[in-house]
This record gives sequence, structure tokens and C-alpha cells, in this order.
Amino acid sequence: MEPPHIPARQSPGKPARPLARIRVLIAKPGLDGHDRGAKIVARALRDAGFEVIFTGIRQRVEAIVATALQEDVAVVGLSILSGAHLGLTTRVVDGLRKAGADDIAVVVGGTIPAADVPRLRAAGAAAVYPTGTPLDVLIPEIRALASAQPGQYDAQPSQHKAQPSRHEETPCASA
Repeated sequence: MEPPHIPARQSPGKPARPLARIRVLIAKPGLDGHDRGAKIVARALRDAGFEVIFTGIRQRVEAIVATALQEDVAVVGLSILSGAHLGLTTRVVDGLRKAGADDIAVVVGGTIPAADVPRLRAAGAAAVYPTGTPLDVLIPEIRALASAQPGQYDAQPSQHKAQPSRHEETPCASA
């Protein structure tokens, strides 16, 4: 199957280059084994035209940082239901900063008490999405975060209709 045509962006004095689909890493750090919410978010982002990389469950912070760098993502989404959201988020943000990738936005979703939202933001989370956040709120916010990186990502959703996954048990695999 041919990839969809992606229009080129023209900058004064620079040759046109194609706009990339927004790449998002969805990660489940720590010992949390519940991934249903992460898969729902990953599939919704994929269906909205994002390119989604899903790490699977029980990932080490170092592996999440390495994958974010290797996959050249614009956003890392951490799904955390274990209550360890403050420590894990801080470690991921610090790991990306140490790697010189502080331009990668880190967002956190899951079981997040309202009192912890300011602490997560102070730790470097660009956005926090507690359980129950509507997908029609999350998707445009993720698009805006990624599009804040000038000239790198298309601010408009892809006109390409995502194809159904052949592996329905892991629907969040990269489209």
C-alpha cells in the first residue's frame, strides 16, 4: 500500500520538505500491568492521523527514553495507574533532558489525583490527563503540543484513513 501524499512546507530561502505525521510514544512505565486505557488512547491517536509507537507494559524509564530518541517522537505519553506517577514522570523528563531531548513533550495520563497535577506540571509534564479525560479533548491538545515544534509536524490531521490493525489484540501498533 502506498503511503499517503504529504504536502510540502515551503520556507523562505529553504527547499520544500514533506511534513511528517506526528509521532507519539505511548509508554507504560514501572510495574503497572493495566494497559486498556493506553491502548484506547493509542488507537484514537492513530485513527486521528498520528503515528503511534506503543512500548507495551512494564517498561523501564531508560528504555522509554531510548525509544523516544530512537523513534524521533514529538510527544511521550505516559500511562500510569500505579500511583508512582510523580517519580516516574520526573525520571522520564530528566532522562530526556540529559539526552538533549527536552523538546520532546511529556504528557501523563491515568489515575492522577487533582492535587498531583501541579506537581506533575512542575516536574516537566506538558499536560496531565486524569482517568476519564475525553478523547476529543486529548487529541487536539496532543496535536497542538507537537505542532509547537515549528516546521517539523503537520498541524492538520492526515487525510489518510487509517487501516484496521491486523492484530486486534494489540490495536495500538504503529499504523
